[in-house]
Amino acid sequence: MPESTIIAQFQTMMNIVAFVALPPLLVAMAVGLVVAILQAATQIQDQTLPLTVKVIAVGLTLAIAGTMLTRPLFEHSNRIFEDFASITR
Repeated sequence: MPESTIIAQFQTMMNIVAFVALPPLLVAMAVGLVVAILQAATQIQDQTLPLTVKVIAVGLTLAIAGTMLTRPLFEHSNRIFEDFASITR
């Protein structure tokens, strides 16, 4: 198996991982920032509030955009299994 094939598969995989992970991470970051600003403005010292809100926001993001995010992952997995015989020669 040539190294270029391995590198190409790895690059594609890393692009898909970034595509899948980026929306929930951005939502968690934005929600965390908003909650932190609200906590600073109202002087609330509760430590569980940001985590609870982030978990709910990320869960909603995955529930809403889950199929869109996982489609490239499944397509790439199917492509790897279909091309497995030619890749391993």
